[in-house]
Amino acid sequence: MPNPTSLPVRRTAALAAAAALLLLPLATAAPALATPHPRATHDPHAPADGKGRPAKQPPAQMSTVGGELLGKPGPQVQLLPGAPELPKELSGDSWLVADAESGEVLAAKNAHWKLPPASTLKMLFADTVLPKFPKTQEHKVASSDLEGMGEGSSQVGIKEDSTYSVRDLWLGVFLRSGNDAVHVLAAMNGGVAQTVKDMQAHAEQLQANDTHVVTPDGYDADGQVSSAYDLTLFARSGLQKADFREYCSTATAQFPGEEKKGKKRETFGIQNTNRLLTGNGVPVYKGIAGVKNGSTTNAGNTFTGVAQHDGKKLLVTVMNPETKEPNEVYKETARLFDWGFEAAGHVKPVGLLVPPLNDAHKGADGGKGQDAAQASASGSGSGGGGLWTAVGVGAGSLIALGAAAYVVHRKWPLRRS
Repeated sequence: MPNPTSLPVRRTAALAAAAALLLLPLATAAPALATPHPRATHDPHAPADGKGRPAKQPPAQMSTVGGELLGKPGPQVQLLPGAPELPKELSGDSWLVADAESGEVLAAKNAHWKLPPASTLKMLFADTVLPKFPKTQEHKVASSDLEGMGEGSSQVGIKEDSTYSVRDLWLGVFLRSGNDAVHVLAAMNGGVAQTVKDMQAHAEQLQANDTHVVTPDGYDADGQVSSAYDLTLFARSGLQKADFREYCSTATAQFPGEEKKGKKRETFGIQNTNRLLTGNGVPVYKGIAGVKNGSTTNAGNTFTGVAQHDGKKLLVTVMNPETKEPNEVYKETARLFDWGFEAAGHVKPVGLLVPPLNDAHKGADGGKGQDAAQASASGSGSGGGGLWTAVGVGAGSLIALGAAAYVVHRKWPLRRS
């Protein structure tokens, strides 16, 4: 995708409206799961194409973390009377709609199918590495920092021997999906190998057991996989961090150009590749507040988004739409958001976003949270013991080029004793 040196300021009103819509603090309670009586179907895909892409038919049985229905292939939904039917135009290999407040999974398709994640894996990278460096810290880029990027990688335009703040680098990661910014931050974190190790450990702590990390930027690599379920866990965890919320909800910003001796350093405009946030090619989705998109040869197009309507907060993940229309991943995400906001309160959950292991162990049930979480994962309907806090998200955007307007509420719910 091109790296614009100037950006239009159309849709200012829409972006300002998005900036004003804030996701309030999310609840700490995990729901009990009803006895499953799914209305499920399975639409198998064609065989693998033999070019390194995953087989196009999901396994007959997948992980049951979060509930038994999430381990079954095909769409899973439990409609109550008056509930809307799922959208008909859904071609994603895998997708998931979850209530960001309660963690209830309202509907899903192949939630635990292990698929290439593309740059949505950068959510895990950010959730892992972002807390390690203050945003004001500066780093002078060495040529070694930029080594090892995959051919054709998306880049924000970082130059060696130029100095960038950590905040600059994260804006490059989130807005331009810059693999160059990822590699510089990974170098600051001890290198790519150390960062991959840290990301894998963090994924395991989040109970994202479908994920195997090979590269920190999500570039196609043998064995690198995640799932719609895991990507949703990464988004939910990352959105607890104020800086993560700021970066993922920023529509446009100014980025430092190359430092040249004796010359004033210029800046250039960058725009978020999340088109539901910017309205580039598709309408801005009302209430959108992030999170991250991706696209590679093996992964196709992937996206995880978070949005709010009338106090209801939803997370939606879509992986690899088979329909190859322009911006299809955003269109299918918008359809699922629309369905989820209408269906909320009119469906039985088909699963649960499980808590991180540390929260599960110190749950409100006196230390029995992990047992309850595991029982929930096995589909026993025992409820989600353990404490899970997903906090407020602020939607930020640039009202005019060069004048950032970040709206981030930092309201943190109190932990229960």
